[in-house]
Amino acid sequence: MVRRFYQDVAQDDLLGPMFNDVAQVDWSEHLPKLTAFWSRVLLGVAGYSGNPMRAHIDIHEQEPFTHAHFDRWVTLFSDTVQGGWTGPMADRALQMARNVARVHSSQLTGVAYIAPLPDEGGDRPCWEGVVIDQRDRAEAPS
Repeated sequence: MVRRFYQDVAQDDLLGPMFNDVAQVDWSEHLPKLTAFWSRVLLGVAGYSGNPMRAHIDIHEQEPFTHAHFDRWVTLFSDTVQGGWTGPMADRALQMARNVARVHSSQLTGVAYIAPLPDEGGDRPCWEGVVIDQRDRAEAPS
């Protein structure tokens, strides 16, 4: 899953330049780190050590991340998971990706990215899936 997702990221018109040009990622070195990160997050497997926020801060200082970057990242992640995986672990991976995007966007841009939830119908509030400024979060309807 990790390799397939980041292959799409590397080739994406919006995200590719952030990884390939701004961050100048060496994919042969970076993919094992990404795999270790997701293995720890999803499976509890030891082996990842690092500070992903620090790396993203460095990139953000060179070329600021935008809502569009986080939206594309979550969309590609969702497409990857839904294209080949199902079940509770796939659901957990999707939720974790949304959380990663929310935390990174909040810390980097000051605005939390709230990923749209899958369209499952029901009675979800119409404001779900929008970007909410942290100052307004407490005022959002429940």
